Amino acid sequence: MTNRDRVLGLGVVVLWGLNFLAIRVGLDHFPPFFFAGLRFAVIAVPVLIFVPRPQVPWRWLLLYGVGFGILQFAFLFTAMREGMPTGLSSLVLQSSAPFTVLLGAVFLRERLRGIQLAGIAVALAGMGVIGWDRSHHAALLPVLLTLAAGLGWAFGNLGSRLAAAESAGPAVNPLHLTLWMAVVPPLPMFALSALTEGPATGWHDLAASFSRSGWPAFAALAYIVLLGTIAGSGLWTYLMSRYPASTVAPLSLGVPVVGIAASWAFLHETPSALSLVGAAIVIAGAFTATSAGRRTVSTPSSEPRSVPVEPAPRLVEA
Repeated sequence: MTNRDRVLGLGVVVLWGLNFLAIRVGLDHFPPFFFAGLRFAVIAVPVLIFVPRPQVPWRWLLLYGVGFGILQFAFLFTAMREGMPTGLSSLVLQSSAPFTVLLGAVFLRERLRGIQLAGIAVALAGMGVIGWDRSHHAALLPVLLTLAAGLGWAFGNLGSRLAAAESAGPAVNPLHLTLWMAVVPPLPMFALSALTEGPATGWHDLAASFSRSGWPAFAALAYIVLLGTIAGSGLWTYLMSRYPASTVAPLSLGVPVVGIAASWAFLHETPSALSLVGAAIVIAGAFTATSAGRRTVSTPSSEPRSVPVEPAPRLVEA
């Protein structure tokens, strides 16, 4: 991975780490399924009107939207609403990294290098240190729900890579692909909200948020939509389309470092010394896993091959 792309990846780490604070604020006001549907609906409406659909197979766009948009946030928002601490949720959600590596090896036949496996093992060890130190702060069910969210994210990663690999015509604009992913979740999430949270509950909370005390919920929604989804996911999709999943996925292991630090600073979830040691191990492992100078290119219909990494093209603005 080039230095430029590594910097972009670290930018995504910061955006997604702070995103957990915005999620916590939003969930204090909205029910989880409705909040998930609302965050994507705000994006989907203008996308349908103004953004041309990427020329990618519908099946991979749907896989991207269902995995990244529906499964990840349905499980994550429910887990946090059920008591999953903000910092700990940012840690456990990064189970998406080993899940993505596993799915990439199984479905995309990506060849894993020893240095990558070692880096992933080190990062997972750091996550284990943090998880062991903080597991007493969360019940088992919220932890399992957050793990399910990580698996959903991994399937979304797989869908985004396959969509980019099998696009028709010119190269896919990563931002357009991310924006069109947002078209998939709203209707299913609103339907789940109506069935489980009540048909009027979310809409009543939305109306109540227009009061003077409701502005934090709107600020949280704006951050999640503009920075967490459009900026963060757009850059992430760009990296996933350029490098093997086994190279990009470990970068997400830095998100809990930011999430735990932000939770300590703003929510007074004080990290212990052992948690800080684990965070340092995570960073070391993530950088080790992304230090390879060559990448594996593969598609479902071809054998993988190693090629030198070339300078990254400029990311085109929408």
